[in-house]
Amino acid sequence: MLSTSITSITSTLQHLNIRKLNIVNFKNHELREFVFSKKINCLVGNNGVGKTNVLDALYYLSFSKSFINSTDTQNIRNDEEFFSLRGVYDVNGIDETILLNFSRKKGKQMKRNDKEYERISDHIGLLPLVIISPQDIRLILDGSAERRKFLDSAISQFNNSHLVALQNYGRALLQRNKILKSSNGVVDPIMLEMWDQHLISNGKILYDNRKAFVKDFIGEFRKYYGLISTNGGELPMLRYESQLDEFTMEQLLKDSLRRDMVLQHTSMGVHKDDLIFEVSGMSLKNSGSQGQQKTFLTALKLAQYSFLGRVGKRPILLLDDIFDKLDPTRVNAIVKMVLSDDTFGQIFITHTSPVDLERMLKEVTDDFEMFEIQ
Repeated sequence: MLSTSITSITSTLQHLNIRKLNIVNFKNHELREFVFSKKINCLVGNNGVGKTNVLDALYYLSFSKSFINSTDTQNIRNDEEFFSLRGVYDVNGIDETILLNFSRKKGKQMKRNDKEYERISDHIGLLPLVIISPQDIRLILDGSAERRKFLDSAISQFNNSHLVALQNYGRALLQRNKILKSSNGVVDPIMLEMWDQHLISNGKILYDNRKAFVKDFIGEFRKYYGLISTNGGELPMLRYESQLDEFTMEQLLKDSLRRDMVLQHTSMGVHKDDLIFEVSGMSLKNSGSQGQQKTFLTALKLAQYSFLGRVGKRPILLLDDIFDKLDPTRVNAIVKMVLSDDTFGQIFITHTSPVDLERMLKEVTDDFEMFEIQ
């Protein structure tokens, strides 16, 4: 469980980079091998050739899932029966080999140094990673579930007990909803009480962790927003909203039972929490300009990167097509900040034009590798 303040945590900056990546039958890639630079790696080529799919392979090896397709079978190359991803990492000077296989018949298998995980969730946090991509707009436009996922993913990368509580809460919520759906107006009080207790204990952990994270994270976020923004007078705000701000989880479940029986699902609890995005007191979704939204999201992810590096390992950073989505002033600010700051470790960038990207990078550094994806 998190303490009330994360800022008190001190740790030596831990080293992490991926040295080699092998891809078999993953999306549009039949067979690929990459040997990466420790610092900046540029994946260049026309739209549709699979640059983002390489980043998704890296994401898979960190989180055991895609950041684009929620179903594993959608990531198998056409007419094939499986895909395989293998990454060789340098973690504090020690080689770590991660293998992820998925087949239509056997499902998912994940190994660390040839030893299979009993629970894939035990892998989360070993290889922290942050991605900035056009997909991030869902954090603004979609419902609260996307923003809760951002919170829980950020916390779980340095606090495995949060991930355990999240999984336990999800299982208890599923079982309680099954009871409500099959109740026909009458519920088994013993079974209901058992699952309620699981929701109460794990819900409290999730609430405390999320609240502590946002409290300590907001300063980091505002710093990066100020560095990227073209308007110094804007005040960005992150506000965590939960029903547990006013009531206990036990009280919420008790007071909403009759309503839940009619609805046949659990209507109250931390699975309804939200993270509110505002700029100068106005809703980012309803009132924010495109520039403000892009700045907000980029600052959010860079702050996540910095925060994770402060409390654990320095993550791998993926920048997917962001230079095509931001105006030149913001792009210049991001490039200079990310590429010239020792806070940032290994970085992957996708872009359509190798000439434009090389010119942009050479204004800051010569330490980069180009990979042209055909």
